Amino acid sequence: MRLILVDRATPERRNFYPLALSRPIWELRCGITSLGEKIVDRTRPADVACFMPPYLAGLRQKPWPVNDARSLAGADLLVVDARVKADGLTKLGNGPSRIVLDANGEVLAARIAEVDLTRLKADSIEVFLDSVKRSLPVAPDVALPTWNYPWELILANPAQLTKDFHAAGRSGMDDSALIEQPLAIRGSRKDVFLGRGVKIHPMVVLDAERGPIYIDDEVEIHPFTRIEGPCYIGPKSILLGAKCREGNSIGPMCRIGGEVEESIIQGYSNKYHDGFLGHAYVGEWVNLGALTTNSDLKNDYSDVKMTLDGRTQISTGSTKIGALIGDHTKTSIGTLLNTGTCVGAMTLLVTSGKLLPKFIPSFTWHLNDAIIHGTGKESLFATARTAMARRKCVWTEADESLWNAVYEMTATERDEAVAKSQRRQGK
Repeated sequence: MRLILVDRATPERRNFYPLALSRPIWELRCGITSLGEKIVDRTRPADVACFMPPYLAGLRQKPWPVNDARSLAGADLLVVDARVKADGLTKLGNGPSRIVLDANGEVLAARIAEVDLTRLKADSIEVFLDSVKRSLPVAPDVALPTWNYPWELILANPAQLTKDFHAAGRSGMDDSALIEQPLAIRGSRKDVFLGRGVKIHPMVVLDAERGPIYIDDEVEIHPFTRIEGPCYIGPKSILLGAKCREGNSIGPMCRIGGEVEESIIQGYSNKYHDGFLGHAYVGEWVNLGALTTNSDLKNDYSDVKMTLDGRTQISTGSTKIGALIGDHTKTSIGTLLNTGTCVGAMTLLVTSGKLLPKFIPSFTWHLNDAIIHGTGKESLFATARTAMARRKCVWTEADESLWNAVYEMTATERDEAVAKSQRRQGK
């Protein structure tokens, strides 16, 4: 069976901005692994192919065919929308071809026998899925659970960390791990795993009493760091005297200090200094300046509402949601983010001494208590190029092409936000 992962440019895709502006939805994290890795682990396919918006395709380095219609032939197929929760896929079972539709009549998943492929059109993924809807039977009484917004990943993260840890079946430490004493481990040592080349300095606490801790390869943990499980620390990350509260997933090559609680950091991002990050999802190549802090609880304990497009408020159904922060965003020292703030990609936030607006679009600056266009995208690209070089990564023509596309996609909400800010200031 071949797995076909699909992330199309549908209205539902916008619900995952700003984090999905620069990656397919299946690359988002929840727990130890990405959503796509969970689908692959659950389905155990012989091979994998994927389809995504064309502007994203140039940067994808996975060993999978990308947007290749030839992958839609020659084998039994399991087609899965990136929003589908992996655990629900067992409901499709075995047997003849059948499909599952969402509330809008779009294909969420389809199991297609090779014999049925001959009567399906496969000029593109859109044509193929339309043909699937018209030609194959809908599975009776099968509803697949889906992810609908990024904050659902944040809220599910603590439980998913525990589930992923036990699924990995790893505990103890690699022989190459270097542990300096004193090290305090609370709870069961079976709930702690230290990967290859991990370095732990003296005066570190690993508290696995309430959940497991997975520390991946070549992580370095400096003195006076406390890590509470469940928690995942990605490869080559460094923790610098951090207060790492429960429920965190930290991707590769991050630098983390201060207090972090129930948050997901995609990777390659810095929260080097003191400040609080709680119930947040942070993209890649983000730098949070010293004392940058987000609120994740309203004073009246009511449900948090978020705005993803600058216009419509959406209730998260939770009293604790912090911030969504897109890739390549930078904050100044002392930046204060309100409860339920959405910050786009490639933004520059300069503190005004008070809480910033709850929606700041991509490719803008917040300066002198106003949202402005700044000095343009080229200066932001130059900063991104420098930041990536510090991690020995290269900004390529594919990066520039992707971000030029994102710049055009976000133009309307950016112009509206700048105009609104100017009206507020009487300009």
